[in-house]
Amino acid sequence: MKKLLGIVVLGLLLNTNAQAKHKTFDDPFLHWNTFEAKGSENHYKFQSNLRKDKDVLKEIKNTKKTGLISYLLFEDDKIVIDESDIPDKTRKGKNNEAERIINGLLQSHSMGKSLVSYVTGHAICEGYISSVDEKLTGWDVIENTLYDNQVLIDLLNMQAGDQRYIGERIKPRRDDILKNKKDIYGKKISVNTTPLKILMKNYFQNTKKSRRVFNYSALTTNVIMNYVIFKTGDDWEKLLHKVFNEHVKVKDNVYFHQTGQYPLKGSGRYSFYATRYDYLRIAKTIMDDWNNNTCAGKYLKTIYERRISKNITGYKQAASVAGRTKKYGGQFHFDFDGLKKRKILGMSGMAGQQIIIDFEKKRIIVVNTLDQHYNWKKIVYKKIKQ
Repeated sequence: MKKLLGIVVLGLLLNTNAQAKHKTFDDPFLHWNTFEAKGSENHYKFQSNLRKDKDVLKEIKNTKKTGLISYLLFEDDKIVIDESDIPDKTRKGKNNEAERIINGLLQSHSMGKSLVSYVTGHAICEGYISSVDEKLTGWDVIENTLYDNQVLIDLLNMQAGDQRYIGERIKPRRDDILKNKKDIYGKKISVNTTPLKILMKNYFQNTKKSRRVFNYSALTTNVIMNYVIFKTGDDWEKLLHKVFNEHVKVKDNVYFHQTGQYPLKGSGRYSFYATRYDYLRIAKTIMDDWNNNTCAGKYLKTIYERRISKNITGYKQAASVAGRTKKYGGQFHFDFDGLKKRKILGMSGMAGQQIIIDFEKKRIIVVNTLDQHYNWKKIVYKKIKQ
């Protein structure tokens, strides 16, 4: 017990240090309560036909500069590039952050938004939610707020009309900080550290939604996730088990964060943890769902058909899935620059986390990083473009 407490205290200290400068890694894993899905004894076993790629090797060998710690390329039903340099203990980053990787668990950052959507699709398939056109009603947490009575697809497409309060349309862009709001200690309020019920009660009462425009926001995803938790009730973790253990067949346990810090409990938060191969297992299952037209695959096709233009002047970011795609649908990125006619799905997270799935060529790239200074064009875009 003392040992566990010591680890938790260390995690809190690491988090405090990390806040001082630009943070490329999220709060330590042990700093938060989690929702857990167990690994499967019948997990999917990959086949390999490995080759060395000079561009990937150059980036992975220079990981202290590039931030790249894992790269997987899957095609022809095999892993063909498999490179990693994952630290096995806490170490200092170039910006004096502390990164903590436990048991090979790697953070999703905003890729977790896409995984919340994938779980939402399964909730629809299991009958907990009627469709993407269901209205968010009868949920006391969001009563008298701009989110009450909204249509689910609008939230999935980041069109919640919340741009006056939160999201990347507010300058300077920060998708998880409430505009002009501070807590009793004078700190800016993050929607990823404050339970949803407190946010809605204290800051969103009697708010009205604005026009429907694309506004990338962490809060919108957390509303979706907690709506699914509300609709599934006592079956929430059973649903996670069904998705990740039975359907994906991950090898190791996977986790979603909660907003409540240890030892308190809070609401669901999209931040997700899995090992590098389990991220690939999830991506392969998504690809198989699409190509086999499963119920989850039909959900993916629905959100693809109802995707919207990002349509934000100056939205183009550093080379990444988020910055090099034109459209957004159901918490996924679509329509890559120069590849609009191809059905390619992208997930993107802070500090360079990337998953790209080419449904037609059946090719997947999974990138995990500590920071984003790798050559995205060479090791991601050019590979998926082939």
